Amino acid sequence: MTEKKKIETFFENKTTPEIAKNLLGMYLEHITPMGKLAGYIVDAEAYLGPEDQAAHSYGMRDTPRVRAMYQKAGTIYLYTMHTHRILNIITQPEGVPQGVMIRAVQPATSIEQMSQNRGGKVGPEISNGPGKLVKALAIGPELYGQSIMDSESTLRLDFEKRKEPKEIIALPRIGIPNKGEWTEMPLRYIVSGNPYISLQKKRLIDQDDWGWRNEDEKK
Repeated sequence: MTEKKKIETFFENKTTPEIAKNLLGMYLEHITPMGKLAGYIVDAEAYLGPEDQAAHSYGMRDTPRVRAMYQKAGTIYLYTMHTHRILNIITQPEGVPQGVMIRAVQPATSIEQMSQNRGGKVGPEISNGPGKLVKALAIGPELYGQSIMDSESTLRLDFEKRKEPKEIIALPRIGIPNKGEWTEMPLRYIVSGNPYISLQKKRLIDQDDWGWRNEDEKK
């Protein structure tokens, strides 16, 4: 199966929460003038469009800011919140404005450069938040509206390097106050025990494998 077909299949006939869970362990790579910067997705939030009071497309809101949300699955949707750029990937066919916010990644390639991009931060502070990972991976506004399905895109998913989580936990999304039932809806998914997830508690960290299955466990 070609890489393009793999990613097309990845989005086909799946709900946005299913895609959010399937993104955990995926190797997210950005090709930059500094070289390849990459990490494993460990924390992701699903946003369910028109009925989701926390989504930018709630009520089918359609402004220039959110136009990418109405494009096809795989489209990159970026927005700025409190000066931080946030990365989202659209998950449904054109006209269905749902997506997944990438909240955190575990650095995997060019970690030193990712640290420099974050002003010298090390360990989880490199990329344990949505704004942090965008800076670490040097994701710029020019990617808005592009597609990770496009072979020419500098931001891509590598299926061959994917890791498998031992356990995925569903939690309420972060920073969603006063949205009725949507405030507590368990639409955030994390790799249990990974130190790079947002607001991780040290006592919950899997010190041995950081929440990943090893090769023996996969068999």
